[in-house]
Amino acid sequence: MKCSLRVWFLSVAFLLVFIMSLLFTYSHHSMATLPYLDSGALGGTHRVKLVPGYAGLQRLSKEGLSGKSCACRRCMGDTGASDWFDSHFDGNISPVWTRENMDLPPDVQRWWMMLQPQFKSHNTNEVLEKLFQIVPGENPYRFRDPHQCRRCAVVGNSGNLRGSGYGRDVDGHNFIMRMNQAPTVGFEQDVGSRTTHHFMYPESAKNLPANVSFVLVPFKALDLLWIASALSTGQIRFTYAPVKSFLRVDKEKVQIYNPAFFKYIHDRWTEHHGRYPSTGMLVLFFALHVCDEVNVYGFGADSRGNWHHYWENNRYAGEFRKTGVHDADFEAHIIDMLAKASKIEVYRGN
Repeated sequence: MKCSLRVWFLSVAFLLVFIMSLLFTYSHHSMATLPYLDSGALGGTHRVKLVPGYAGLQRLSKEGLSGKSCACRRCMGDTGASDWFDSHFDGNISPVWTRENMDLPPDVQRWWMMLQPQFKSHNTNEVLEKLFQIVPGENPYRFRDPHQCRRCAVVGNSGNLRGSGYGRDVDGHNFIMRMNQAPTVGFEQDVGSRTTHHFMYPESAKNLPANVSFVLVPFKALDLLWIASALSTGQIRFTYAPVKSFLRVDKEKVQIYNPAFFKYIHDRWTEHHGRYPSTGMLVLFFALHVCDEVNVYGFGADSRGNWHHYWENNRYAGEFRKTGVHDADFEAHIIDMLAKASKIEVYRGN
């Protein structure tokens, strides 16, 4: 009897050890394959998955990544959408000029310095070193969470926004990017009231609320000197035109548009049509490189074929086409191609 009980206990013990071993193996494997753990798991340990940008997602998709690469209904990283797009897109070029990419390639430096030639030359790196003591000089878009959808609205200044009623839809995006003067007060129903990024050059600059990122589009070294001055001493009051001596913006949110990215758009996308890409193109491709989903408003002519700003009473003003600097027709063609490739959705307005 005692022998039977001993055998029974040993059998039960071995069975329990076997079951516990299976459970431990299964739980260890499950935890090891989780893409991330919620905050507070494992006794408060935070585990963060670093997420590649579109170029990394593109590479992963070719290596067997299935399904969507983001949480959007339409993702920048979706596979097989367009050979044309993939042959033009380069995710390795940062849209933001930072401490890490201060040194411009020689061909970029030459091209950029000829956009608006100056009588006095400046050492670009020295100017940037001083500027980055005032503004962050970091890239805030390096990583993003694939489990979230960063929806971006690129809002142009076209008169086709008048009477469009797009305001509420625009305001529903995570990032809302505007350019140059772009007023919202009085036009909220059509253009929205929120702004997260405002792209300007010195001659078009205006004061911004504290929660808006001012993205400087520099055409020359003097523009970098100007922003440093406008945020400190106020000494520079003139470039090739009068500029604001002081600028009220959030210093911690100031970003500098990368001239290498500027030239990349000129070479790869607008293909040297026009002297250089329009601000609208610069903002659109900035969004294509930092967002998961891009929706475009206020680009192109109105329904009557007129080119004017939505805040102008004269619908025949057509300042964009009068300059001769940009090729409006070719840029419109690029927008159509991006829409056909399902990389953007264009809202045509009126």
